[in-house]
Amino acid sequence: MRLGTSARVVLGIVTAVILLVVYVPLFVVLVNSFSTSTSLAWPPPGFTLEWWGKAFQSAGALEAVLTSLQVALISTAVALVLGTLISLALQRFEFFGRDAISLLIILPIALPGIITGIALNNFFRTIMGVPLSIWTVVIAHATFCIVTVFNNVIARLRRTGTNLEEASADLGAGVWTTFRLITFPQLRSALLAGGLLAFALSFDEIIVTTFTAGSGVTTLPIFILNNMFRPNQAPVVSVIAVVLVIVSIVPIYLAQRLSGSEQTRR
Repeated sequence: MRLGTSARVVLGIVTAVILLVVYVPLFVVLVNSFSTSTSLAWPPPGFTLEWWGKAFQSAGALEAVLTSLQVALISTAVALVLGTLISLALQRFEFFGRDAISLLIILPIALPGIITGIALNNFFRTIMGVPLSIWTVVIAHATFCIVTVFNNVIARLRRTGTNLEEASADLGAGVWTTFRLITFPQLRSALLAGGLLAFALSFDEIIVTTFTAGSGVTTLPIFILNNMFRPNQAPVVSVIAVVLVIVSIVPIYLAQRLSGSEQTRR
């Protein structure tokens, strides 16, 4: 389908405006991380690397980074195992309620974060009587990280079909042998892409974390929120925000490249 000249111009203008609205604030945060102003005055009166040094020497920030890494890694591992098993069950077997279960698996990523956070908070504290801790955060993050793994794996299973698995079974291979030698190699790039996306999603999540973290648990996004409006902390927060953006971009970029390369090979 060819677009007219006027349609292309309008589409280009709209795209440019959207990109500016999204990326200009990020650029401002980057510039503020080098500003000599403690109140983030604009334009910056000068530039310095002082805040970057303070950010990497901040015990609270480093502890928050470590907590976020722990939560993201554990929740991603849980999501990889459960997301893969659910995908295999829903794609390779037929049973009553399969479509309903598929909807329930995808639903957490579609619900507003505040709804998920309130529901999980009530579940842990009221129904289960479990005190909030880093493990409740891990469970909460795993609920929506599973969706990213599930979507990647089930899409790959639909494309690959069952011919090779059936041939393996006909040749006498057992279920685990077939999975190890046939199914898993076909899923590796999908699992890696889903795992990278799940890690990025967990690492910078704040709404659900706020409702499920105990008083002693501070992830990096919560640390940023708590220190954003404190005197002399705004430039340090800007530095941490820049680092958080970079950490989030890398796994998303790698996941996109993996998905693109896989589609190109096919």
